[in-house]
Amino acid sequence: MFNLGFSYVGLIYLLMLFIPNIIWTKHQPKDYEQYAQKENKVLQTLERIGEVLVCCLVLIFSDFNMRLNSLWSIWLLPSFLLMLLYELYWVRYFKSEKNMSDFYSSICGIPVAGATLPVMAFFLLGIYGKNVLLLAAVVILGVGHVGIHLQHRNEILSK
Repeated sequence: MFNLGFSYVGLIYLLMLFIPNIIWTKHQPKDYEQYAQKENKVLQTLERIGEVLVCCLVLIFSDFNMRLNSLWSIWLLPSFLLMLLYELYWVRYFKSEKNMSDFYSSICGIPVAGATLPVMAFFLLGIYGKNVLLLAAVVILGVGHVGIHLQHRNEILSK
């Protein structure tokens, strides 16, 4: 059912996720803290639980490593393309004026791309790995993370 073992694909995804976020800590948008203080505590809790679960699960199951001899590999390509689009989102953000509307912008019609793209990518990775644990963890993460970002975007739009 599940194959315990290290996933190098999971590690690559986490590096693609964490490196821009680490850089972001030095380039946060103006007024970010005032929005962060108003975050819904339930969404924050779901986000944190989802983050821990997703980070652990993508590393401990070898199901996410490449299997080119399987039709299931078709799920890995769009997942990886979403992660590449996520990287492009960050390049665009770092080249921008770094304000709140830049941070919560859409890309290719995908709203709040900085939150939505990795959630979608990890969900497709869960389908590729046939791993219901990761799928459940990504849903928890998505509700919290995307929910918080939508809350912030809606605050920005109402001003």
